[in-house]
Formats: sequence, C-alpha cells, structure tokens
Amino acid sequence: MEDSQEYKNKKAYFEKIITLYGRNVVIEVLQDDNIAIHKLHMSNSNKPDGAVETILGLAKKRGIEVAYHDKNALSRISKNAKQDQGVAIDIIASSYQSANEIKNLKSFKLLALESIQNPQNLGMIIRSCAGGYVDGIILPKKSSAKISPLVIKASAGTLFKLPIYYCNTLDEILKELKETKIYLLSSHAKNSIYDIKKSDRSIFVLGNESDGVSKEVEKLCNDSISIPMNRGVESLNVAVTASLIAFMK
Repeated sequence: MEDSQEYKNKKAYFEKIITLYGRNVVIEVLQDDNIAIHKLHMSNSNKPDGAVETILGLAKKRGIEVAYHDKNALSRISKNAKQDQGVAIDIIASSYQSANEIKNLKSFKLLALESIQNPQNLGMIIRSCAGGYVDGIILPKKSSAKISPLVIKASAGTLFKLPIYYCNTLDEILKELKETKIYLLSSHAKNSIYDIKKSDRSIFVLGNESDGVSKEVEKLCNDSISIPMNRGVESLNVAVTASLIAFMK
C-alpha cells in the first residue's frame, strides 16, 4: 500500500512543509495570503496578550487549524524552545522540491550549496539567486542551515520566489545528473569565472564558509573556477560569491 499514488502524494505534500516559529514571524506569515499554511501550533500556557490575540484572529480569518500543545510538545515541533515564544506554524513551500526533479529539466543554471551553516549567508544567497539569473538552489538537508526565521529575514521576502531543491547529501544528486557541467568555486582554481563557456545545464557548487566542499563532491565536479582577486585579498564571503555567480548571464 505504501507504493500507492495516494501515499506518494501525501509524502510529497508533507515534504514541502517547513515549520517556522516566533510571534512576529508567525504574524507576518499569516498576513501574507500568498503563503499557504498547513497548521498553526500554540502553547497552551500562552497568556492572551496582544500578539497572541492577533495571531489567533488572523488564523480564524483565514480558516487555519490551530493545535494546542504543552511547552515540551511545542518545543519538539519548533525545535527551538528558547526562541519559539510559544508559537510555531507549518507553511507549505510550493517552491520546495525534491532534487530528483532536476533530471526532468532540459536546461538550467543552478547553485548547489554544501554545508552552508550560517542562516544569514543562506538567506542572502537565496535573495541574490532570486534576483539574478539562477533557476534554483540545491540545498542538502544534511549539515546545512535549515529554513528558519533568520533565513527568511536575510532573504528579505524572496524565499519562495525560486525553486529550492532538497536532497539528503549533495553528492547523491550530482551523481545522477548526466551531461551537466558542474563547476566548483575555489580560490585555488587556475580558471576564472570569466573563462567558462555557457552550457545548457550548469551547476555551480559553493562549499562551507570555512572548510569548502567535501572530497566526495569535489570528485564529481568537472572543473574548478575562481573569482580573480586584487590587492592580496584571498577570498570573498560565500554569499558575495553566490551573488557574483547569480548575475552572470
């Protein structure tokens, strides 16, 4: 029965759910009719102050299901007991897709991120890609920053404006993408970003803020490229690097 179409549809639906927390974030989400919502979670210890009343009023107006929990249960949902403020919300991110979908695309320019752990960097990368010439971001679940209020704030409202392709690890999906030019961004590379020739299917891999990419991912890259630097500057912040790649035509 687990292979039935109904099961697959339910699995795909729940994989698109992202849980956010914090009263201000939840109010902003509820006020945005473009964001689909699965469920609102509230701590049953919340006092009926202005923010709580606003949240419940907005949820009622939109006909959203409200579930009440004790503090421990809510902290398991939000995964951030110190900052959830007794409130969490499940949003349905339509732009959040399985990386397996990439194989069905005829042409694309994607950024692939490995172990990007700073949420502000991730948010700024998303913003640059949404504003630039990038068709999506590959974001592994393992060892990467999760979509959080900090990421949303840093992305300045652009989080759902382009596809974010999720996978467990980056190497598992890169192995499956044939006839794709995969570039590794490295400060040690001899070729520069200005030397590459445009291809129908290209992926630019950016690694961890301090350690770069894993050897498994490095082996799957066809070429490594660098950003030429002047005046002895060694490298750029990963979000700045992503911005330069995003606006390359």
